[in-house]
Amino acid sequence: MARVIAVSNQKGGVGKTTTTVNTAAYLAALGRRALVVDFDPQANASSALGRSPANLEYSVYHGLIGVKQPHELILPSSLHNLHLIPASSHLSGILIELVDQPQREYFLRKFINKIRHWYDYVFIDLPPSLSLMTVNGMVAADELLIPVQSEYYSLEGLSQLLQTVHLIRNNLGHDLKIAGAVLTMHDKRERLSREVARNLREHFPNLVFPVEIPRSVALAEAPSFSKPVVLYKPDSNGAKAYEDLAKLLIRQEEAIKSTTPVLNPNFGNFNI
Repeated sequence: MARVIAVSNQKGGVGKTTTTVNTAAYLAALGRRALVVDFDPQANASSALGRSPANLEYSVYHGLIGVKQPHELILPSSLHNLHLIPASSHLSGILIELVDQPQREYFLRKFINKIRHWYDYVFIDLPPSLSLMTVNGMVAADELLIPVQSEYYSLEGLSQLLQTVHLIRNNLGHDLKIAGAVLTMHDKRERLSREVARNLREHFPNLVFPVEIPRSVALAEAPSFSKPVVLYKPDSNGAKAYEDLAKLLIRQEEAIKSTTPVLNPNFGNFNI
């Protein structure tokens, strides 16, 4: 049964889609079966994996409204073991269509539950906002992966997102866990990046992964070639950082099975 991980940050431009696509790609490269569910109307994850929304007849939207079954929407990528359920601009209308529906927060969860047993990991790329779509993504997920840009506003943004997680748990009774936060667009040569990393780890102990995703030309260029960075420039610093992140997720998985602590004695205490 898959670990379903929503990738979310209410702030845009933090590397959310880059993290979704490249973490899933490296998990696939490491032998795990991975699925990316693009749940952002901008459909950037779909484009990054070679599926232009303009050329798609059906998307995740058509699955949510019952026109297509989930398995009919799964598309292969250029990487073995990595599949995609794409998004399109139609998804913008789902907010209006679900607003009066009973159990409107659970539509994506019911959709994903039909296929999650086919995969080891399912990643949901969420829009950079707090809306019914975001709530659907969080309720559909078991865990939350939070990309956090290396800037001072990240402390406030992470606090707000954790408050949203508490609301999901308390109001909807969904035990959403935190897989971890990962620093993105990090430049270890800059004092600001180093201070932000230190402050995040001090304020949110046991929550931030011990890896930083650097600013990287390769990560910025890869989507224009419709490839994850593992297929574009696997020797780049950005690629190696996402490989490390994927390995940390696998270590979490193995630790859960063996009850052996990983990363540090407290990392994995997700009920923050």
